[in-house]
Amino acid sequence: MTQYYKVADHFFAIEGEENTLILLSNYAPFRVPATDEELLFSLHIADETWSEKQAPETTHVFTDSSDDDMPRIEIYRCGRAAEGHEDALSDDDHRDWLFQVSLSKKSPVCARFISTHDFRRARLWIETNDTRFAIDNAAMLLFAFASAKRRTLEMHASVTVHRGKGYLFLGHSGTGKSTHSRQWLAAFSDAWLLNDDNPILRLWGDGEETQVVVYGSPWSGKTACYINGAYPVGGIVKLSQAPHNQLRTLPLPEAYAYMLSSSSGLKISPSTMDALYETISTLIQTVGLYGMECLPDADAAHVCHDGMQHS
Repeated sequence: MTQYYKVADHFFAIEGEENTLILLSNYAPFRVPATDEELLFSLHIADETWSEKQAPETTHVFTDSSDDDMPRIEIYRCGRAAEGHEDALSDDDHRDWLFQVSLSKKSPVCARFISTHDFRRARLWIETNDTRFAIDNAAMLLFAFASAKRRTLEMHASVTVHRGKGYLFLGHSGTGKSTHSRQWLAAFSDAWLLNDDNPILRLWGDGEETQVVVYGSPWSGKTACYINGAYPVGGIVKLSQAPHNQLRTLPLPEAYAYMLSSSSGLKISPSTMDALYETISTLIQTVGLYGMECLPDADAAHVCHDGMQHS
């Protein structure tokens, strides 16, 4: 069976056995009827095992394994590159991609998926019992890569909504993104959590009419927060731990660098990254970006909120 979803006004489809798709409760708020709209991507969950498939010839191009407790992602190109260009990635390279995903840096491969060069169609083989993890990671990667040329950013952030606007809190793992969101919820009775790990940003309009909107997604890390909502962005805040609470406006170069490091993108694909660079460049000139040095205390939310309102 095939189920259709709409996230950040992008449509995509996941196809598989009913007993597999029923596990995707986090996608339920985003499910839509079958549609004739253009699909961002379609993901088919294979019913055969990887060992039963004739594995393609591949060239390894990148491995992402930054932290021991984070998923490990190995990336390959399928097929043979032109002689003398075995390691080259160019805009006219139409070979398929192969991704191998593990739960952590030292874990065995739990899923593999092959996608077309433009990430529009993919097939997923699940190797272990970590079914939802495998589907989520494949869908998140496909969404980020396929939407990059559509002024869309898949962020690593926590988002709180307050008085009709969404506020994104960015930071390295362990910085306190979720903690700061909880401080806002405690400080402001009308604040609530939209997403706690992977919200989506999308730019609409051009020039002075450009608007940045944050959306909930089916992916929210360890916090079960799968809300189908969209709100104009009130501010984006880079968090860092400090012995005090202080907010400052980020200079554009620092804002650009941190937005780039906090967004998901296939950084080895020049055409994908060119689109990402352009989106981030427009975004940082459209919304306020701030640096917040903070303690994990109640006053941090007030300092952050009040500083943005008066900047």
